[in-house]
Amino acid sequence: MSEARFAIGIDLGTTNSALAWVDLQNSDGENVVSGMLPIPQLTGAGVVESLPLLPSFLYIPHPSELAAGELKLPWKSELDYFVGEFARLRGSTTPIRLVSSAKSWLCNSSMDRRISGLPPDAPEEVATISPLDASTCFLAHLRMAWDHAHPEAPLDQQVVTVSIPASFDPSARSLTLEAAKAAGLGDVTLLEEPQAALYNWIASSDGNWRKSVKPGDVILVVDVGGGTCDFSLIAVTEEGGNLELHRVAVGDHILLGGDNMDLTLAYVVARKLTEAGTNIDPWQLRALTYACRSAKERFLADEKAENMPIVIHSRGSKLIGGTIRTELTAEEVRRVVLEGFFPQVQADARPINYSRGGLAQIGLPYAQDTAVTRHLAELLGRQVGATSELGSYSRTGRSGVTFLHPNAVLFNGGVFKAEVLVKRTVAALDSWLAAEKDEPIKVLSGFDLELAAAHGAAYYGFVGHGQGKGVRIHGGTAFSYYVQVESSMPAIPGEAPHMLVLCVAPFGMEEDTPAEQSNVFGLRVGESVHLRFFSSSVRRQDEVGAMLYFWQPEELQELGRLDLTLPVEGFEIGEVVGVRLSACATATGTLSLTATSVKKSTLRWKIEFDVHPGRRGLPRPMRRIGIEI
Repeated sequence: MSEARFAIGIDLGTTNSALAWVDLQNSDGENVVSGMLPIPQLTGAGVVESLPLLPSFLYIPHPSELAAGELKLPWKSELDYFVGEFARLRGSTTPIRLVSSAKSWLCNSSMDRRISGLPPDAPEEVATISPLDASTCFLAHLRMAWDHAHPEAPLDQQVVTVSIPASFDPSARSLTLEAAKAAGLGDVTLLEEPQAALYNWIASSDGNWRKSVKPGDVILVVDVGGGTCDFSLIAVTEEGGNLELHRVAVGDHILLGGDNMDLTLAYVVARKLTEAGTNIDPWQLRALTYACRSAKERFLADEKAENMPIVIHSRGSKLIGGTIRTELTAEEVRRVVLEGFFPQVQADARPINYSRGGLAQIGLPYAQDTAVTRHLAELLGRQVGATSELGSYSRTGRSGVTFLHPNAVLFNGGVFKAEVLVKRTVAALDSWLAAEKDEPIKVLSGFDLELAAAHGAAYYGFVGHGQGKGVRIHGGTAFSYYVQVESSMPAIPGEAPHMLVLCVAPFGMEEDTPAEQSNVFGLRVGESVHLRFFSSSVRRQDEVGAMLYFWQPEELQELGRLDLTLPVEGFEIGEVVGVRLSACATATGTLSLTATSVKKSTLRWKIEFDVHPGRRGLPRPMRRIGIEI
């Protein structure tokens, strides 16, 4: 894309979306010319204003709800929906027509994300939309806003990077790419949000980031937004006198963020209403949740804020039948958010998992434990040896360490606009480090938390397009991957054949770089067989071809089982064909496993499957993409 003038970074957020740019023609190294796109959007009926953020809300009005011309935007005639600030405001009073958290619904495997179903529980007379189409609408609005401001440089001809959660599952990654294509963005690259935040910190430092970190440091990125909680660990090393950054671990996919806080506060208020003799229905609970969001943001930003009145519409024979009034106190907000989501726990604390019911509502698979600090403690404990494979890593070998010690933390996401939550998290980290006689953690700061992901994504596009300019974070796969192999050992009476696992992709394998096996294995064709796949975030030393005979239960996590019948293609049914294996990770989060016949080198069986595990303890089924011959 040599004709591109700009590197575009898009943060498709759960609560807010943003678009940043870097001028490729006038930027060099770390001297970057960049900016944010002011996004025109409806802020009221017939009122268009440009704001730095596009709230990720979509409203589907009744045909007679607004007058003709009140939904017109500068670049397009009226649509049957609208997105942005006016959608957020309108939906706070009529939530049955409001689509929110589309990004979270995009990774909800309990529903078909291409089928209309949002808003959830909408009555029959309200039109609905799919998570995929809702995401497409947000991206299309950003594209049209950019093209309106820059007709000489259409967005689909620029270098475009879209940030996503580090733990986004492969289906959500693929659907994000599909939405981007449908929105007219052209070819896009996906970037993990914690990495985008770190890229933004680097770009914002004017080259001084090297003075803030040193070889041997571990940077912890804590990204808590409206819908997801993302953790990444990035080690600082030195190569040839130059500092390098290596992503060494990512956390599990955790649906936990500001939305959970808002809903919890809504239940607190609903309980008070019930005690006062007023019951509310699910429709009113959603409206109450939006009202509590504003109260939460106010109280957390201002320690002196007083109690805030809460007003929601009651239901009558008409759509609106009156109002219900109550209040939310500062003490309630701080107790719920601080103690419920950021409790001060020990480093050995782990998330609490409750037994599941046999039947459940179809909805978002929120984390059972709301304590961000417990999820963080689990990640650091699980990754205690994450830097052992980095030869130049100076902090390796510390004695008495029970968790990986980060010594710098970078916060990202709108939740951390509340300084009290930053201080709360730092206090927890410092207490863990002090208990193992390490120094307090350093906080990396100096940028707008809500704009960081977009800025970082644009900078990433600039680095990739600039042929070596700027700083690149080395990543690769965050897990090692294995496939089960049936042992050739003699049979034992009464025992099933012994199974081994083979490493097909090592930790840190770069995307689109095949890992080839030299050994020959037998592939059974023409009969129904199963393949079992595993991943590990702790066995970092295993190389391609390593065969595991024994392992600890916590070392491997099963991703699922794939049942299939491989085509015969000239062989006998049930014949075991000699093959060599090779694996390749893709940018969308799938692992391609290819078996090439030893006798017929042009004959290949290719299987693609999802490689990102579900939430810890809940293995996610495989998804077979196809087989090639």
